[in-house]
Amino acid sequence: MSSAAEQEAVAGERATGDGRPAAVVNGVRPSPPVATVPVRPGRPTPLGARFRVGPDGVAGTNFALWAGGAEGVELCLFDERGRESRARLTELTHEIWHGFVPGVLPGQRYGFRVHGRWDPWTGARWNPAKLLLDPYARAVDGDFRLPPEVYGHVRDWPEQHVADTVRDDRDSAPYVPKGVVVHDDDDWADDRRPKTPWADSVIYELHVKGFTRRHPGVPEELRGTYAGLAHPAAVEHLVALGVTAVELLPVHQFAHEDHLLRRGLSNYWGYNSIGYFAPHAGYAASGTAGQQVGEFKRMVRALHAAGIEVILDVVYNHTAEAGELGPTLSLKGVDNRGYYRLQPDARRYADYTGCGNTLHVVQPQVLRLITDSLRYWVTEMGVDGFRFDLAAALARSMHDVDMLSPFLAVIAQDPVLRRVKLIAEPWDVGSGGYQVGAFPPLWTEWNDRYRDAVRDFWRHALPDVREMGYRLSGSSDLYAWGGRRPYASVNYVTAHDGFTLRDLVSYDRKHNEANGEGNRDGTDDNRAWNCGAEGETDDPDVRALRRRQLRNLLTTLLLSTGVPMLVAGDEMGRTQRGNNNAYCQDNESGWVDWGLLDDPEWRRLLELTSRLIALRHRHPVLRRRAFFSGRAHSADGLRDLAWFTPHGTEMTEGDWYAPAATLGMYLSGRDIPGRDERGAQILDDSFLAVLHAGEGPVEFELPGAPWAERYEVVVDTAREEQDRAPGVEHRAGTRITVPGRSVLLLRAG
Repeated sequence: MSSAAEQEAVAGERATGDGRPAAVVNGVRPSPPVATVPVRPGRPTPLGARFRVGPDGVAGTNFALWAGGAEGVELCLFDERGRESRARLTELTHEIWHGFVPGVLPGQRYGFRVHGRWDPWTGARWNPAKLLLDPYARAVDGDFRLPPEVYGHVRDWPEQHVADTVRDDRDSAPYVPKGVVVHDDDDWADDRRPKTPWADSVIYELHVKGFTRRHPGVPEELRGTYAGLAHPAAVEHLVALGVTAVELLPVHQFAHEDHLLRRGLSNYWGYNSIGYFAPHAGYAASGTAGQQVGEFKRMVRALHAAGIEVILDVVYNHTAEAGELGPTLSLKGVDNRGYYRLQPDARRYADYTGCGNTLHVVQPQVLRLITDSLRYWVTEMGVDGFRFDLAAALARSMHDVDMLSPFLAVIAQDPVLRRVKLIAEPWDVGSGGYQVGAFPPLWTEWNDRYRDAVRDFWRHALPDVREMGYRLSGSSDLYAWGGRRPYASVNYVTAHDGFTLRDLVSYDRKHNEANGEGNRDGTDDNRAWNCGAEGETDDPDVRALRRRQLRNLLTTLLLSTGVPMLVAGDEMGRTQRGNNNAYCQDNESGWVDWGLLDDPEWRRLLELTSRLIALRHRHPVLRRRAFFSGRAHSADGLRDLAWFTPHGTEMTEGDWYAPAATLGMYLSGRDIPGRDERGAQILDDSFLAVLHAGEGPVEFELPGAPWAERYEVVVDTAREEQDRAPGVEHRAGTRITVPGRSVLLLRAG
């Protein structure tokens, strides 16, 4: 529309008797379809598009869409030139519109148009001018663009406070991607899932594109793709490092936000899902007309063959349709009131996610969408588990977080989902959303209290050492209830969200100017320390201290009880130049820089990380399946866990409540609960770990009987290089010098 006057002329009556604006129409009608398609009676299940051969031998595709409250549904088919044909789905079973279309084969591009009332004041936002992505689409072809035509309302309506109530009738089909019919013919008979026990797991969080985009060993045409991650050069790094699982940042089909596109950026991380069954097409090297599905499966097979599990970071708490001013891409146009949590006035959205909307998981059809999606990725795509973004939003009943909510109850009884790895990000942005330690026994959790305690300890900012003691030993204060185990805690120092490990020791403050938001985005609570200079420096003393701090942080993480999680590139010094919110940096800032391994400094860090993971795999005392008791289990008074001061004496109650730079932790390999596969008692070496965060050296007396007679140095982070041969030995009772800011791991004998 060229002016407010022209908009006024086509709008018609703009107010109802009660004074509120009426639903008004832009007046631009979509072009009629070029053809119609015959439809046969179909089946209401399964939902989505399923290719099949009918009893009469006719091949075609069954389409089924839940659209509660809708008045009609049109199936829209698109040829290679983008020309549209339509078929009205006339059969309706339990609010599911369905039909069988003969001759529709795998590779066919399609979408839906849904008819119904336009009354945003009651939450009704049906608009048949908007082509909608099938919520159950198995593949997606094309990119999301966000011109005005993609919005269900008139974005430039003169009275902006009611713009979302004015319907826009322009056709969105030319500007939105289409679903693709996919033929599922893979039974996974030749695949062997690693099934790594939780206690033995080491998780590696990575971005499918960012991990291989700069990898010199991966062919150029495969870099940044599922096939690139499956390439032997990429898999070799994971195997050599020793991780047991990759946790992939979102790979569900996602869309980029309008405010990013206007700044020439994109949603690199992908936490803006719009297709819960479709692997993101932008990560496919083989094509997007369904080929991405097979490519993803081949990636999973390659990782499984290397003994590596695949965990997906999934975003079921919100979608890319944002709030009332967001685009109409799928669920908003299928049934806005059925899929989203709305505020009491129904026009606006309840937002527990900070992203404009929240899926209404209490609704049966939404719960079905999520669980159908989860089962699909396990049974047909081969994945081994999920990390749930903002999981507290999924656990909300009507308003409050409820650990007896329908979502958690369904997961607990589902025969497929209760057997895979389930990781909660145990918070959302709503009231009462912080739920660390509260999820039920099937779940593990990202433990941000571990992250904060370890960061504070190594910058010497803990008010007392109680917090550090709990975190090192499995966080029993959070998880020792209801049958939960130490591996309920996913321990991490860094994640995709925040500083990289190198930046954590190189910057005091965030530097997010490249994001175009005036450095206002990203957290200010970094708990970081730059070691004396902000950012990159040539000062050799600062650089050496930073490398030591990196060794301290990695060693602490990999010696702690619980499940350690590393972030791709941290093991080789990846930097984002101080950006702690690189969600929109699809460039060298966000990609892993493999050239770092040409520098001996960073190669040594990789070697230490690999050595620590191998040490963890060899020693069950570092992978406990039950919490420490702290009690003596034998006549000599030896306990499974003991804490020591630098004087070689056990810590008292008062010691825990005082600031301390030095902490000694003794782990007994003689008191590991449980039995091995043959029923024999599990026995291991015992270790003493000395963590010293003080600036200067400290004298530490090695405890004698019953703890040990002698001690052998296994890891010393004060050294740039770690000896692979047996280390230096010290007799019990010896006072050894522990250099400032270092970890000393000693084997007790």
